Amino acid sequence: MLQQRLDERMSRWHRPFMVYRVIRPLLFALSAERAHHLSVAALRLMPTPAAPAPDSMLETTVAGIRFPNPVGLAAGYDKEGLVAHKMHGLGFGFTELGTLTPLPQAGNPQPRLFRLVEDRAVINRMGFNNGGQAAAAERVAKRRQPKSNDHGPVIGINIGANKDAADRIADYATGVTCMAPLADYLTVNISSPNTPGLRALQDRAALDQLLAAVMAARGADRTPIFLKVAPDLEPADVEDIAAACLDHQIDALIVSNTTITRPPLRSAQAGETGGLSGAPLHDLSLDRLRDFRRLLGDRLPLIGVGGIANADQAYARIRAGASLIQLYSALVYEGPYLAKRINAGLKDRMTRDGVRNIADLVGVDA
Repeated sequence: MLQQRLDERMSRWHRPFMVYRVIRPLLFALSAERAHHLSVAALRLMPTPAAPAPDSMLETTVAGIRFPNPVGLAAGYDKEGLVAHKMHGLGFGFTELGTLTPLPQAGNPQPRLFRLVEDRAVINRMGFNNGGQAAAAERVAKRRQPKSNDHGPVIGINIGANKDAADRIADYATGVTCMAPLADYLTVNISSPNTPGLRALQDRAALDQLLAAVMAARGADRTPIFLKVAPDLEPADVEDIAAACLDHQIDALIVSNTTITRPPLRSAQAGETGGLSGAPLHDLSLDRLRDFRRLLGDRLPLIGVGGIANADQAYARIRAGASLIQLYSALVYEGPYLAKRINAGLKDRMTRDGVRNIADLVGVDA
């Protein structure tokens, strides 16, 4: 009986994947950035789906937020708040929009987004291109009620600093003030490699100043604050970041952003500068997650990101200590219904292992 259910479920999610395989060559004939904009435009035409029904196996609570399932869409896909409110229709338990900066900025010159097809990877040097926080705030406010977690999709907002900001810490404080009323959680992004000098905010002294300013800007508003870090960290960096998160009572840590390192790659675009994501990031990101789990235990929720493309990898990331996971680059190669397939696969593995709720898996291998 169980095998029959598994076969039926696999057949159900195999069909849309096969459809995507047919149209993928057409999308890949376009530049990566143009194909991205086309996919966003298509989703904007899609009717807004109803909120997903609770699932007792996959539903989990992190930082006081109820997530209908643990599979989230990472920041970078919806930079402007155009379709974040629709992504649960594709199976995502939450969506993180942005990165948003206080002022609009064009980002880096094109081309700045590259598919590494042979490596199932992406390199980007977008540079926080976005229309600014004020425009996004107006857009998001029209589509959802503030703090609507109990009645609609979970939406996080990723904030950053403008490239030419004289005071980048002040930019993050501005982002908190502007976006907190509209977000289920805020992510402080100090780990993009595409804004010169931004990763220096991961150094302990700068990080203490930043987190103090962010928490002060939050004030009486209790919007959870998440911190997103790079995978390119030395052991001492991991220790400093973990300590700072505890000292400043950050609500969750996202591990990790893209990498500036280059493992052996086969694609012609392998030499492009920018952050590498997708399959080659998997092992590095998993290693950093394990490092933070060893230091933090269950004192701080971790969110695993980087190279996750199937249910086995998602299951392993949760067992390694991630309360939630996020993905983005894998959608380029696996299609828009990847989140639904991963959630179905998680349930299959939980049934096999006798696990009743996804939270019971977190860190069992740590």
